[in-house]
Amino acid sequence: SYTEQDRICIPVPFYHCFGMVMGNLAATSHGACMVIPAPGFDPTATLKAVAAEKCTSLYGVPTMFIAELADPTFEEHDLSSLRTGIMAGSPCPVEVMKQVIERMGMTEVTICYGMTETSPVSTQTRKDDSLDRRVSTVGRVHPHLEVKIIDPETGLTVPRGQPGELCTRGYSVMLGYWEQPDKTAEAIDSARWMHTGDLAVMDEDGYVQITGRIKDMVIRGGENIYPREIEEFLYTHPDIQDVQVIGVPDEKYGEELMAWVILREGAEELTAEKLREFCQGKLAHYKIPRYVHVVDQFPMTVTGKVRKVEMREMAVQILGLDQDKN
Repeated sequence: SYTEQDRICIPVPFYHCFGMVMGNLAATSHGACMVIPAPGFDPTATLKAVAAEKCTSLYGVPTMFIAELADPTFEEHDLSSLRTGIMAGSPCPVEVMKQVIERMGMTEVTICYGMTETSPVSTQTRKDDSLDRRVSTVGRVHPHLEVKIIDPETGLTVPRGQPGELCTRGYSVMLGYWEQPDKTAEAIDSARWMHTGDLAVMDEDGYVQITGRIKDMVIRGGENIYPREIEEFLYTHPDIQDVQVIGVPDEKYGEELMAWVILREGAEELTAEKLREFCQGKLAHYKIPRYVHVVDQFPMTVTGKVRKVEMREMAVQILGLDQDKN
C-alpha cells in the first residue's frame, strides 16, 4: 500500500532481488521515495537516515535489524515516522520481529519468503494478520502462485501440519540456471515445481512456517534436530544478541550441537554450563548445545546471510575435532 507519501529506507544491496525488486522497483512503481543510507550497510547510518528523512518503511535481513536494535546510538534516533517495512533474506527470529514492532514502531512490518530463483517472493504476511502469525510465519502464498509441502523422500504432498520440503510453482519461477541444465534439473522438476531446500509446515489456513534447511538438519544419535527451533529458543536468553546453531562431528552420537553466540554489550561470560542451565526443562536434553562459542560476528555472505558451512569447517578446528575419525 505504498503511495507518493512513502519514503523507503533501503540498506540492502541493489545487485540482490531484495534491494532492486522489492526496494527500487516497488518505490518507482508507486511513486515513493528511495532513501539510500550508505554505500554499504552501516547500522548507525541507517538509523540516522530513517530519522533525518522521516522514512515510513525500512528493509533489511534479520542480521541488519539485530545490528540496528543493538546499536549504542539507537535511543538517540527518532524512528516515529516508521510504520512498515520488510524483513527477509533468511529466517526471521520471532524475538527480533517482536522488538522491531515494539521498539522501532514498525507496526505493519511484514515477512517475505522467496529466492532469487523465484523473483523473489512466494509467500508474505499481511499487515492485518494477527501478531502471532506475523512474527512466527512467512504468511500465505502470493496471488497467481502455488506452494506445497512435500515429503523429500517420496515427493508426495504431506497433510497440513506435517513438516516437509517447501516447493513453489508459477510465473515467478526462473527458466533455469544459465547453461547449467544439470543444476536446473536438481532444483526444478518436470512439472515446473521449484524445490527450495527449505523445511516448512503449512497450517489449515495456508500460513507457512519455515522450520529450517534440509542441509542444516543435525542427526544426533538417530534424532533429527532442526537448528532453527533451538535458535528461536536461545533468542529469549537476555544476554544473547544473535545466535546460530550448527552440527559438529562426534564419535559417540555422530553429530553434536554447537551454538555460536554474539552477546549483548555488558553481558557476563556465557559458558556451555550456563547455557545448559538456561535450557534445562525447556528443551529436550538432546537439543541442548554441548558446545558454546562466543564471537563478535558470524561469517557472512555479502547479502547478509550466515555462512553455516564455513562455521562448521571452523568449528572442527576450534574444537580440535578430526572429521575423518567421525
